[in-house]
Amino acid sequence: MKKFLLAMLVLALATAGFIYWLFERDAAGVPILIYHRVSDTAEEPQTLKVADFEAQIKFLVDDGYSFIMPDDLLDAWEIDKALPAKPLLITFDDGHEDIYTNVFPILQKYNIRATVFLVTDHIGMDEYLTWDLARALQEGGFIDFESHTKSYKTLTKIKPDKLWNEVYGSKQAIEWALHKPAKFIAYPEGKYSVEVEETCKECNFRAGFIEDYGLAKNESDNYILTRIPVLGSDENTLFRFQLRLKGSPIFAPISRFKEDIAEGNPEVADLIFIP
Repeated sequence: MKKFLLAMLVLALATAGFIYWLFERDAAGVPILIYHRVSDTAEEPQTLKVADFEAQIKFLVDDGYSFIMPDDLLDAWEIDKALPAKPLLITFDDGHEDIYTNVFPILQKYNIRATVFLVTDHIGMDEYLTWDLARALQEGGFIDFESHTKSYKTLTKIKPDKLWNEVYGSKQAIEWALHKPAKFIAYPEGKYSVEVEETCKECNFRAGFIEDYGLAKNESDNYILTRIPVLGSDENTLFRFQLRLKGSPIFAPISRFKEDIAEGNPEVADLIFIP
């Protein structure tokens, strides 16, 4: 019995030490949140209810987070510009119309800014922003628009002669329509390769973003900056959000492991808990 208790104590201490190491390793990391839709009518798994989104924003404000933009993050890393306490970035992918109807009023209410990555060929389609709405949001000062490619093709599957157009075409569209530089890109489905990174550099994007639960860190490759996905849920939405945010150093490696085994062992992957 004593040997069992001793073994359990050693295991508990080792686990605590490992968790401490994970959090210390990521202590200088910056969380970047990725949302997709905020709507009370859309039913996709990535859609968050309006009240749930506001509850999350209120939690972040009350918890002392400082909302920064991608340029602030890169300036801190590249030219030693100071970051505020507890920096955090809010990003949206795709560019749905509910950015205007549901997201903007909440950002305005709490006086915070966000970045929206647009699929430029989707502008004006059903349930997506129009260029007029995007211009109105840009002028409002709470939202900046960047690239989510031209037509949302998986960049790693595009032939080299088509890749440039998919990446640079979106940059051109944003700069032409919004009269501002497009400096950042989020890869569709988070898929990237060395060739994709090089193309984005040649197009003069300053950084690229993926989806990966982890925190963005100064030693990271600026063209694969990680973002924590925020999903909708019918229950415990705020608690699950807090778990993902605060437990990012733990859930990031678990998520990567789950993805690695999902193709060959989907039943086992389904048993791995990610909030």
